[in-house]
Amino acid sequence: MNFPENLKYTKEHEWISVEGDMATVGVTDFAQSELGDIVFVEIETKGQTLAREATFGTVEAVKTVSDLFMPVSGEITEVNPALESNPELVNQDPYKGGWMIRIKMNNPSELDSLLDVAAYKTLVGH
Repeated sequence: MNFPENLKYTKEHEWISVEGDMATVGVTDFAQSELGDIVFVEIETKGQTLAREATFGTVEAVKTVSDLFMPVSGEITEVNPALESNPELVNQDPYKGGWMIRIKMNNPSELDSLLDVAAYKTLVGH
C-alpha cells in the first residue's frame, strides 16, 4: 500500500496535492484497492465551483459505484482526459497517471482540516 508523505487525505479516501492556489485530486491507493477494477470514471463538473465535500463525480468498479468528493472548495479547472479511455489508470497509478481533477482553490486554509499521512494510515488501519 502506497501512502505518499507529501499529500493530504480525506476520510472519504481522496488525496490532494497542492501547488500555490492550485490542487490536484485523486483517490488513494487504499480506495482503488477496495473498489477493485475500475471500469469507468464520470466527471462532468469541469468549470463548476463546488463546496468542500460536494460530489464532483463518480467512479465505477465492476461491483459498485462510488461518489467522489471535493477535499476543498474551488473551481474545477481540468479533468484528467486519459481516464475517459483508460479508467484503469486509477488502479495502476492512483497518485500520478490516475489523478482525477485540478482545482483552483477558494480557501487554502481548508487544507488544515485534512488528514496528514500518519492520520490517514491510522484511519485505514496501516
